[in-house]
Amino acid sequence: MTTQVTVTAGQAVPGDDFGRLADPFRRELLALCYRMLGSLDEAEDAVQETYLSAWRSYQEFEGRSSLRTWLYRIATRACLKALERGGRRPLPSGLGGSADDPEDAVGQWRTDIAWLQPIPWHGAGPADPAVTVASRESMRLAFVAALQHLPPRQRAVLILRDVLAWRTSEVAELISASEAAVNSALQRARAQLRRIAPTEEGLAEPDDAAQRELLDRYAAAFENADIGTLTKLLAQDAVWEMPPIPTWFAGRDHIARFLVARVLAPDHFRLLATEANGQPGFGLYERGENGEFRPHAVQVLTLAGRRITRIVTFHAPALLAKFGLPDRL
Repeated sequence: MTTQVTVTAGQAVPGDDFGRLADPFRRELLALCYRMLGSLDEAEDAVQETYLSAWRSYQEFEGRSSLRTWLYRIATRACLKALERGGRRPLPSGLGGSADDPEDAVGQWRTDIAWLQPIPWHGAGPADPAVTVASRESMRLAFVAALQHLPPRQRAVLILRDVLAWRTSEVAELISASEAAVNSALQRARAQLRRIAPTEEGLAEPDDAAQRELLDRYAAAFENADIGTLTKLLAQDAVWEMPPIPTWFAGRDHIARFLVARVLAPDHFRLLATEANGQPGFGLYERGENGEFRPHAVQVLTLAGRRITRIVTFHAPALLAKFGLPDRL
């Protein structure tokens, strides 16, 4: 259970105590905002806005609910307000069909699209107070990408009810709606999610020994441009995406042909293991003219058994610093 901090109405709490009481909820609030917004940068901004707003109005907090519930109310409203200013954040596969010719040019980067971003999220251990609200499954890229198809209020209701297991009455109070309206929004959100969310059955856990061997083989094959080994590691229906490039490929044969034609060269990349969205990933470094390897992209992998089913390569060098990875090798 997540620790609940309740302040009695009228209780005088010094300003310095606000941080002590509120900081334990920062991690789970970041998870909430990320699921809502699909952006690490915007989620961090929303959390900062939440804490600033809460600190400014703390004297008016009457303690009728827990401090956690009050912070969630502020954070959810901050996210809904942010979503009024922009649309959903997609992955390339959410915009159209896959490309047919892997040897053809992939097109220009689309910086006019607000793309889904990964988050450096390592799941939660038994002692983590956010364990019930930050499970690996509810942070996976596929789930967060599917959430982006929902209208903002449906998105909030589904996260609060199905991910965080809040009661209908609590959600109704939080978003200032009737319980009937919450139940209706939840039913519509669930139906929409069933239509668009891919199934991810049989996923291996990142600490599994067989998976570690699979990831080691993948990294070595990528660095050595060993297309034969790479192809064997991919599932037959594997998917390759690379935002902000809208082109994407489906099927391991198409992916292999693309990698040979456009990506791989011996000793051109270095990969450092990391974890994103509770999934295995790599920081991708590209060799420069001086022989130094500089940040290039963050890869997030989806695994099923002993095969890789999806690779999303986020071409955003600045992301590597967010994952605590070095700025050069």
